[in-house]
Amino acid sequence: MSDGSTGAGTSAGVVSLEVEGGIATIRLNRPPMNALNAEVQAALSAAAIEAGQRRDVSGVVLYGGEKVFAAGADIKEMEQMSYTDMADHSGALQDFTRTLARIPKPTVAAITGYALGGGCEVALACDFRVAAKNAKLGQPEILLGIIPGAGGTQRLARLVGPAKAKEIVFSGRFVSADEALAIGLVDEVVEAEDVYAAAKARLAPYVGGPAYAIRAAKEAIDRGLETDLETGLEIERMLFSGLFATKDREIGMKSFVENGPGKAKFEGA
Repeated sequence: MSDGSTGAGTSAGVVSLEVEGGIATIRLNRPPMNALNAEVQAALSAAAIEAGQRRDVSGVVLYGGEKVFAAGADIKEMEQMSYTDMADHSGALQDFTRTLARIPKPTVAAITGYALGGGCEVALACDFRVAAKNAKLGQPEILLGIIPGAGGTQRLARLVGPAKAKEIVFSGRFVSADEALAIGLVDEVVEAEDVYAAAKARLAPYVGGPAYAIRAAKEAIDRGLETDLETGLEIERMLFSGLFATKDREIGMKSFVENGPGKAKFEGA
């Protein structure tokens, strides 16, 4: 990964942010397994906020490197925590995946090796997931006498359905890449060396697109899934109407009338 004309972004040691060609890469870098301790969680939140705010970013890849995505929370850190410690920390634990999920741009998790526990929850917070053939996903918290605490019970059930989510969470078992693809847990399976490139390729069509329309579409779908149909339709109506205040709406409709579909050159405004 090299930075392009937009600049390399920021580095927080355990998490870095680089931007190239309109695509940001948030890279986990806490060897050997990218365990998600409090420092990593805070750095992920900061990187997600920056990527969401930068106008030179059209999409975001979350990547753990060539060997592992993230093998979960830092259990040594968590083992020492009391109930009151976790009562104080649990909000932050959910906040970092909530912040990732709220990036107002398309996001892809590029998964190699293990994506377990908190690592799986990070992947679930993305819009899409590209997995290596050697990837193993799962929520093994039950084997520690606890349950997923960073969104796993909620996002997994919404993605694969409640029965399959319960089976995965109750057992704590690992899910292979092929099974993950079959049940809709991941969207694409490729060779390990191709994961990062495939994730970037999935975002390429959105670079230079109508940024506010894509943002509105993501918000309409995500917020709509959290409520009843009538409320979801109202969310859609309001976001749809709001896009008529954008320059891209003018550009898109004028281009369609004059040149036909698919030829508009959007400004992201």
